[in-house]
Amino acid sequence: MTTPSNPLSGEMVALIERLAPNEGYSLSALDGVRFMRSNRPLGRTPVLYEPSIVIVCQGRKLGFLGDQVYVYDAQHYLVLSVPLPFSTETQASHDEPMLAVAIRLDLTDVAELILAIDARAGTPPDSAPLGIVSTPLAGDLAEATVRLLRALSVPLDAQILGPALVREICFRVLGGEQGGAMRAALAHQGRFGRVAKALRRIHADYSQPLDVTHLAREADMSVPAFHVNFKAVTQTSPIQYIKSTRLHHARLMMIRDGLTAASASARVGYESASQFSREFKRFFGRTPVEEVRDMKASFALSPAAPVGELAFTH
Repeated sequence: MTTPSNPLSGEMVALIERLAPNEGYSLSALDGVRFMRSNRPLGRTPVLYEPSIVIVCQGRKLGFLGDQVYVYDAQHYLVLSVPLPFSTETQASHDEPMLAVAIRLDLTDVAELILAIDARAGTPPDSAPLGIVSTPLAGDLAEATVRLLRALSVPLDAQILGPALVREICFRVLGGEQGGAMRAALAHQGRFGRVAKALRRIHADYSQPLDVTHLAREADMSVPAFHVNFKAVTQTSPIQYIKSTRLHHARLMMIRDGLTAASASARVGYESASQFSREFKRFFGRTPVEEVRDMKASFALSPAAPVGELAFTH
């Protein structure tokens, strides 16, 4: 595995190893910030990421969407401006687990930052909006990440300093190498913005009946135009996106909440449990029972570590 060139990587790794002792996902002391840990390599795995910044401190992940491959490791971070189902490959081992911090984007805070950055620049970005980008990790962003991890290790620091540090990280990303494309996407203007609105609607109401004609009307597009623009952003059709969103949420319900396949299928809007099982196996390549058994560790959600017991010297 490549040795990280970032001089702060060692401290990042030590902090996350203590903050996320369990494999899978771990909550932090701050809402909207989670840790990701994998103690083993994982082949191509379907995932669903919300709009977020993912900074890998050790190990490597590859993201696959359409014909594009996105690398996020100790030298690169990943940003998603819209919720996207895609697939990932994880490079990790027991001795060098994959360790990452994921920061959910608060669209209200992000909108304020975009206004401030564009006002200072004098003109809005002329970059094409992108739903997902992988970008080299600059020193100022790495430093802000270390300060956030330190703050999350102390309850009072997490409460007082944490929100401002998250805001700084978002600011560094929006002003970074591909910040223009992210600002253009997150401003939710034009056709990209109308598709982004439809994606938010799907994620809010995935358990309800969703009609593509109605979604297109809400986006102020004809159905053919909606299909074309939707696929340009997500690399899939609206129907397939709705289906994959429901299947991803059902998988998490079975893994994290212990629901049966029948209960999860009803919870996400399926009327037929047998249809759910068929589509689940077609999408994930395994039955619900097999998928839950094999992915339980990778998608488990652990509570925040008892950070009051953590002690670090700076």
